Amino acid sequence: MQFRDNKEKILIIDFGSQVTKLIARRVRDLGVYSEIITPKDTKKIRDFTLIKGIILSGGPSTVTKQKFQKIPKQIFTKKIPILGICYGLQLIAKIFGGKIKSLNKRREFGRALIFKKNTSLLTKNFFKSQKAVWMSHEDAVVKLPKNFKNIAYTKDSKLTIIESKRHKIYGVQFHPEVTHTDNGKQIFKNFLFLICKIKKKWNVVSQKNKLIKEIKEIVKDDKVICALSGGVDSSVVALLINKAIKKNLICIMVDTGLMRKNEFRYTYKLFRYKYKLNLKLIKASNIFLKKLKNISNPEKKRKIIGNSFIKIFERESKKIKNVKYLAQGTLYPDIIESKSSTGSKSSKIKSHHNVGGLPKKMKLKLIEPLKEFFKDEVRVLGDSLGLNKNICYRHPFPGPGLGIRIIGNITLEKIKILQEADYIFINELNKNNLYDKIWQAYAALLPIKTVGVMGDSRTYEYTCLLRAVTSEDGMTADYFNFPKDFLDKISNKIINKVRGINRVVYDISSKPPSTIELE
Repeated sequence: MQFRDNKEKILIIDFGSQVTKLIARRVRDLGVYSEIITPKDTKKIRDFTLIKGIILSGGPSTVTKQKFQKIPKQIFTKKIPILGICYGLQLIAKIFGGKIKSLNKRREFGRALIFKKNTSLLTKNFFKSQKAVWMSHEDAVVKLPKNFKNIAYTKDSKLTIIESKRHKIYGVQFHPEVTHTDNGKQIFKNFLFLICKIKKKWNVVSQKNKLIKEIKEIVKDDKVICALSGGVDSSVVALLINKAIKKNLICIMVDTGLMRKNEFRYTYKLFRYKYKLNLKLIKASNIFLKKLKNISNPEKKRKIIGNSFIKIFERESKKIKNVKYLAQGTLYPDIIESKSSTGSKSSKIKSHHNVGGLPKKMKLKLIEPLKEFFKDEVRVLGDSLGLNKNICYRHPFPGPGLGIRIIGNITLEKIKILQEADYIFINELNKNNLYDKIWQAYAALLPIKTVGVMGDSRTYEYTCLLRAVTSEDGMTADYFNFPKDFLDKISNKIINKVRGINRVVYDISSKPPSTIELE
């Protein structure tokens, strides 16, 4: 397998965990480049020179069954340091002759206290005080493999951290990548710098010139059309490509009618006059509304919106000579939530319009400069490109727009109602200096009408759901704890000012088990 970048890296083998991307985040946050591959991809690796360490992720599989996910045994003979997490630990134990059993009634999910038994480079400065770690497993190692030592334990997992200094192999049963594990970052620090002895060389801003150079080499004299929505992802893509090829970039803004109130107009003027992009405006709200008529299934909505986008771009590209590429703002989390690394249907969450709505026979080639970046990394990149702060630090907004925030059938009336409610909500967040404390906030329209009383009249109108979450990267999230008086004020304001809504509710679920968006 040929890696894209000629530099030292930590390789992460993804066994299907929903939080594998968090491992990559933790490694990158420490200034080290990381790449994620599937177990199947390991068979294609020919050169291990640049791989300074390997991390095996967790996953839904179990080594207690006859068939389970594995990697070639030769990888363990390369003398490259290996760290197994959860399933990764169990796989290591299985391969080296240890014993793994199903815990049945003694399963560990959630926080567990961990206790030190022996010293290890992996746990240096980790046990300064009593630690709680995040567990999520039904199997456990019950017998150590030969030449392995027990480093730490919990009440229900006696072999929670193990190591073989001889083989440079380490394993932890818990998840150090999630914020629920106390001091989990220290585990990665020790693995990277004490065990792998890799140097800090990864810096997001330094990637800017490399990306611009790559775009030049790929595109050459051909033309690119960019799907510019005005969100941070597509905006950064547009500015990157514009710096690389300038006149050969044609940005296309499609007015789907599914954006927030006034947002489309503001964005168009900004890119047209401040950044002076070659910008083409297509008014297509009627097209999208017609295609979405009577469609309530969220996956169908996403597919329809994605396909409609592509068809419009292909149609417009025919009017421009030498267009070969379609640029998109696809990110790492888009890919993990759209494609199972294991091939398992159960580990796929939902499709994204960037990666799940493309037709099988698309004439344009895709160019996705940000597909290996996380949202916060893209913001840093955008800042270095001089992207307007209001766009650079705007909350994430889904590609299908309000189409997936109107639960059930979509109508023009519902769009206008939701735009007004959402406008009030976001404005109040800004007025109360709450916007920047929240990862993502929005209003959604639920597909139910309820009875209300306004004055002496009976109303029968929609319910508006408000959602606001805190998060580091969108992979896990918790609801924002608003003061009661703020919720009182925003509810009163929406009900009084938005005709069509007579009830407001606030969503207090976390991710997992819920997702940030409703659809």
